[in-house]
Amino acid sequence: MTDDILASRTEAIRDRYRSTLGTVPGGVQERLRLAQEFGRLPTEEAIAALRHIVLTDNPLGARVQQLVHYGQLLALGRAHPARIHARGALHAGAGIADLIGVAETALITAGVPAYALGTEITAELLPHKNDGEVRPSDRAGGPARI
Repeated sequence: MTDDILASRTEAIRDRYRSTLGTVPGGVQERLRLAQEFGRLPTEEAIAALRHIVLTDNPLGARVQQLVHYGQLLALGRAHPARIHARGALHAGAGIADLIGVAETALITAGVPAYALGTEITAELLPHKNDGEVRPSDRAGGPARI
């Protein structure tokens, strides 16, 4: 396989992550580097294809899918991937109020640690004005783009 073909296939995988999350997570970049170096790109292509089916061809839609991922990861206490999917939810049209709602649901299903993690992540994503106050549109649940 030529370097150009390999690079094209790798970039196609990155594009799938960008379309669902708005970015390519660092862990994915590392997996792709290893896959290229050791001839295992088909594994990453299979993962990307499955993610595409589950996330894109799903009756829940991208916004709800990302919120579900976020909630599940909060319940599992998986901070880093929860942050990725919180940003993915915002990228898919969710608002800050949606992230708060997921954190509150996590309180009931997984306890205070999950809620605390969710509020921590949500607070990190709050769009602030220069004086540090949250805009009313953000409180109302309007989409907050990052």
